[in-house]
Amino acid sequence: MNVANNLEMMTGADILMNCLVAEGVEFVFGYPGGSVLHIYDAMFKQNQIRHILVRHEQGATHAADGYARSTGKPGVVLVTSGPGATNAITGIATAYMDSIPLVIITGQVPTQLIGNDAFQEVDSVGISRPCVKHNFLVNDVNKLAITVKKAFHIATTGRPGPVLIDIPKDVTAKKAIFEYPETLEIRSYKPVLSGHPGQIRRAVDLILSAKRPIIYTGGGVILGNASEALTQLTRLLGVPITQTLMGLGSYPATDNQFLGMLGMHGTYEANMAMHECDVLVAIGARFDDRVTGELEKFCPDAKIIHVDVDPSSISKNVKVDIPIVGAVGQVLTDMIQAINETGRKPDSDALAAWWEQINAWRATKCLRYDHNSPLIKPQAVVEKLYELTQGEVFVTSDVGQHQMFVAQFYKFTKPRRWINSGGLGTMGFGLPAAMGVQLAHPNDTVICVTGEASIQMCIQELSTCKQFDLPIKIINLNNRYMGMVRQWQEMFYDKRYSHSYLDALPDFMKLAEAYGHIGIRVDKPADVESALKEGLAIKDRLVFMDFIIDQGENVYPMVAAGKGQHEMVLSPLRELA
Repeated sequence: MNVANNLEMMTGADILMNCLVAEGVEFVFGYPGGSVLHIYDAMFKQNQIRHILVRHEQGATHAADGYARSTGKPGVVLVTSGPGATNAITGIATAYMDSIPLVIITGQVPTQLIGNDAFQEVDSVGISRPCVKHNFLVNDVNKLAITVKKAFHIATTGRPGPVLIDIPKDVTAKKAIFEYPETLEIRSYKPVLSGHPGQIRRAVDLILSAKRPIIYTGGGVILGNASEALTQLTRLLGVPITQTLMGLGSYPATDNQFLGMLGMHGTYEANMAMHECDVLVAIGARFDDRVTGELEKFCPDAKIIHVDVDPSSISKNVKVDIPIVGAVGQVLTDMIQAINETGRKPDSDALAAWWEQINAWRATKCLRYDHNSPLIKPQAVVEKLYELTQGEVFVTSDVGQHQMFVAQFYKFTKPRRWINSGGLGTMGFGLPAAMGVQLAHPNDTVICVTGEASIQMCIQELSTCKQFDLPIKIINLNNRYMGMVRQWQEMFYDKRYSHSYLDALPDFMKLAEAYGHIGIRVDKPADVESALKEGLAIKDRLVFMDFIIDQGENVYPMVAAGKGQHEMVLSPLRELA
């Protein structure tokens, strides 16, 4: 298909396909229906974009999301009107909360029927407005191409996010001349890329004067492709660094300066260092409640520097002292240059004392667990997985205890290798996200770590995996509970396990086989390593590994609601040094 401007008249559906080709789209994740049949017909007539037929529209959005997180390119979704659009909302909201670039194309009833309660009509623009970066209703075929250009531009620049384009069916049938602009400027939308030089100098002076500094980074470093600059800055300063759930992998977890994840289930040393620091350098993070704990108790003695491309994120939850608005990579590069120009270094004596204190906190070994248990411990499965893969794979997860165990025990050393739902906490995310990652990286190993409750949310996508020969490895940490719900009920509801036990589970091994995949069941600690080796060795088939784990295992440390970062609940197995 010709991606250049074409002076011949063509239908809106053909214009749309030409736009997607011009944007370099590789995959469209979708599900057909009446209002998008013109588009699907145009899809049929081209061979440059591959359509991935999912089994549920939520799966389409999560798959596009996984593709986007692992590549940095926008994911594209195509669904029909009505239930097609509403089924996609959960995945759109997931991407919105984590600032993931998606372009979602929804079909709409013909323009003359909008507002008439027509068959499969919903107000997709209105419904999606709270969970998209922007959305459009295209009611003129002559405006379709420029709208698509705007959607991709908005989705991928500044703070990324999902953008929805709602297209009535008659617009896809009408004809217009295809003209697609190579560049675009939107007068009301101009993200700031360069940080203010004066603010950068102030920040550098504060950092170099600090006695107990710490760097705290989030997903913005990964989204901004700033991992290399972050690593250079951190090593130049020699200061400790901690990361949010979304930031893992932007600085190598194997490095001694890394304190582990912070927050509700962060390490003791990371949370204590945050609480005791005198200068906090926040980079591409949003101070969400799972990180800060009780806001009034957050970093009580710290001066705070906050670098973010989105000005609305700065001082939104925590008032900061030095705000720097700009693209994270550019700001970090400028900070490194400014540090080098000063000829100064951090106070070595103060920094040595700070590291001595941090190492004392590390000595508590807050992630200790029972290695001699007769039951399979979920931590042991994740640790063995890391030992066998050494961070050279992509790992997706669902939401719950298994997600936290991966964040704590799998050492991510590269960005875009850890794919999970952070802000919205969406069960069902892991498997379809793994599909998008596997399609984007067909020669890499993609592993989905999940739980028996989460995997059933989108388990129908096992059918999609079969259709497109996606050799994903699923590690199901099966404790027969909604694990995180059970943990809270144990700790805060006097062990009243209200509807958190799952007593009608399928035989996952047989279920995987019914979908045409390979199933493995593991119920003895001695078999964990051999099962993982067997599953990982099978390169051309999806393997579902069902690990029957200790039902009573909890995630520690834990910061309870209303507590500060320093008020952690630690495992009964460990005592404070």
